[in-house]
Amino acid sequence: MNRKIQVVKSRVSRRGGFVKQFIFLSGAAGLFLLLIGSGTGWSAPITFNTALPVAEQEFIFRELFVLDQSGDDPSGAERDRKAFAAVSVLGYGVTRDFALFGVLPYVDKGLDITSMGQRRSRDANGIGDATLFGRYTVIEDNIPGRTFRVAPFVGVELPTGDDEETDAFGRLPPSVQPGSGSADPFAGIVATYQTLDFQVDTQLSYKVNTEANDFELGDIARFDASLQHRLLPATLESGVPGFLYAVLEGNLIYMDQNKNNGIQNPNSGGTTLFLTPGLQYVTRRWIVEGGVQLPVIQDLNGTALEKEYIVLFGFRFNF
Repeated sequence: MNRKIQVVKSRVSRRGGFVKQFIFLSGAAGLFLLLIGSGTGWSAPITFNTALPVAEQEFIFRELFVLDQSGDDPSGAERDRKAFAAVSVLGYGVTRDFALFGVLPYVDKGLDITSMGQRRSRDANGIGDATLFGRYTVIEDNIPGRTFRVAPFVGVELPTGDDEETDAFGRLPPSVQPGSGSADPFAGIVATYQTLDFQVDTQLSYKVNTEANDFELGDIARFDASLQHRLLPATLESGVPGFLYAVLEGNLIYMDQNKNNGIQNPNSGGTTLFLTPGLQYVTRRWIVEGGVQLPVIQDLNGTALEKEYIVLFGFRFNF
């Protein structure tokens, strides 16, 4: 029985990581790096990467839907910002240890604001900025019923989205544009510890945002952690078609201040801690998942707009 369980686990735990990483739709660009955590397997983080592999010469596809709501405006302008994204992720196992990922989002952003006594609604939609990155396993330690892996990753977010949208009030602000107009590199490292009953993932990453259109979004540093625990079945037996996992994740995100014409904006950037409860239903070839990111700490600069919640729902499969 243990041998059979281990064979099944070996087959289903070949999956890739993130991106994009859930979507952190803030400022000029969506931080798609953290939304991926994609792949097949027993479980995986919802909001970020994993170190578990993508099988050699196999593809992983993930579709993640993200609703990002920001409000509680301390500036008095009654800003209300909503952003929806449908993020498509494709991963490929080049070798047993090396995987490549591509991410392409479709975004729909809107901002309601009171200016000069009038309520204004500004919005735009379209293809967002694409992300390309590679991930390589540098540490692998396997024993029956357990695996531990460490994998650094590096990539770039490309300016494929439109960054020059206008409306009746003029050029849209960067937070509403579908794209950023800048090429933004990022790098990080992710570690995964997986057993037959639970999985723990942690990740450190840093993204350098560059200037475009006299605007530069602040650099982003983050630490992520995820615990996935099997709820059903309570004991492993042969012939089980799927598994239900409870997921709890934490995301500590620091964003530097934005710059306009080279001058730092004191009403931008800061530190946010999210907690994300979620559920996953996992089979040998596909996963359905959902979660809600809730800000428990927001230490933002000046009148920076606060997050209210981020809803995530998606699926993934390998082929």
